[in-house]
Amino acid sequence: MKKFAAIVLSAMLGSAITLGAFKAFYKNDANVYRIEHTSGSPLVSARYDQSATGNNGLMDFTVAAEQVMPAVVHIKSTATQSRSSQPQMNIPDPFRDFFGDEFWGNQGERFNQPRVGSGSGVIIKESGYIVTNNHVIEDADDIEVSLYDNRTFKAELIGTDPSTDIALLKIEVDELPFVPMTNSDDVKVGQWVLAIGNPFNLNSTVTAGIVSAKGRNINILKDQAAIESFIQTDAAVNPGNSGGALVNLEGQLIGINTAIASPTGTFSGYSFAVPSNIVGKIIEDLLKYGTVQRGFLGVMIRNVDGNLAKEKNLDLNDGVYVDSLTQNGSAIAAGVKKGDVITAVNGHAVKTSSELQATIGTLRPGDQVNLTVHRDGKIKEIPVTLKNREGNTDVVKKEEASISSLLGAEFQNLSKEDLKKLNIDAGVKVSKLYAGKLRKYTGMEEGFIITKIDGKKVSSVEDVEEALEGKQGGVMLEGIYEGYPGTRYYAFGL
Repeated sequence: MKKFAAIVLSAMLGSAITLGAFKAFYKNDANVYRIEHTSGSPLVSARYDQSATGNNGLMDFTVAAEQVMPAVVHIKSTATQSRSSQPQMNIPDPFRDFFGDEFWGNQGERFNQPRVGSGSGVIIKESGYIVTNNHVIEDADDIEVSLYDNRTFKAELIGTDPSTDIALLKIEVDELPFVPMTNSDDVKVGQWVLAIGNPFNLNSTVTAGIVSAKGRNINILKDQAAIESFIQTDAAVNPGNSGGALVNLEGQLIGINTAIASPTGTFSGYSFAVPSNIVGKIIEDLLKYGTVQRGFLGVMIRNVDGNLAKEKNLDLNDGVYVDSLTQNGSAIAAGVKKGDVITAVNGHAVKTSSELQATIGTLRPGDQVNLTVHRDGKIKEIPVTLKNREGNTDVVKKEEASISSLLGAEFQNLSKEDLKKLNIDAGVKVSKLYAGKLRKYTGMEEGFIITKIDGKKVSSVEDVEEALEGKQGGVMLEGIYEGYPGTRYYAFGL
């Protein structure tokens, strides 16, 4: 379990909090903070942005609110869980159908328990396309959308991207009001913004605040390729706001409200939104390819600060330090070296790891970027052609991506020496686990050796993909842990 600092970041909003899908962790802080007051300070009049003022000369939020509210929807997601009157072995019905009652033994009376959550969404096309958070609709069997005019529709899930917590829905209705997107890179710290959503099932709620920071990484997304570069605001956001709109005073979408920093699970001062530039790229990929096409540099990175600069004898105090490189990645192929400090991408400065991740996250395999790096006191320009996670520039197929994201795992082939040492003739190692079905529905740990899937031997990662591709219903994994006796079994559903 990672240690969190003074203020603990709460779980995702909307259904995540409503359903208890995420946990919040707390750590007491013994520090006492005192606010010092000074006397005799000069009084400074407020300065208003002329584009956002009304005729009376005061700040006016009404125009943006009136434009955006009709395009923000209320989302209700329902997931059905199968439970037993003997909860110590909660085996979903698909597994009983697949393996039979005798396999599980007497589990008591079965019943279905609905799990209902709510959140918000933003209409981004007049033809009925709606963007929301992945955690609002995750695992939902039924998604219902209520419009501003109280009409309700069943929604189709077009696609999701757990790496950014974004999902795209579609309802069958035309000529809807929608919110236009704007360039989130143009957003400035200190500018006024509005958050519009449905907190606590209170429809069409508008709150105002300012952008208090950009490029925030709060380590709340646990996907293996998570991209966190949030816009931070002090606009009040609460459970149910997830998936709602963050807009400027011209009524343009600059982000999708996603998370809060709070010790209680309700608003305590700061909220975080996925920038519209990332959202727009995710939507384009889902509509064109059915899944997200993501370019990777193939580097392990960390922020440069005063301590690291001193430790590594660097002549700069910000940027992104390259700790290591993957052997088949795009960076190493282009000539990037361990110890380089990346300071710009395509001429745009990047001062933190989250800024670099956000910039690369809006690009696809095959795209070329120009990295500005500091190496041994000299500045170098390095052109890099981005690759996908597999180390090539091919388009990722929807089926391949869905299996990886659903399971939340990375697999590793075993050598002949490994097999001999383990005294098995076939197997594939689960090298890493992330957010996904294996972690959520089984007690599997990293290092598990899968020897069989549904009773059939697996000898390679390709065998695992082939066994699960297009699979529906219950899946049984059989295998062992190195150094532990006996065979283990894990069941989950697809």
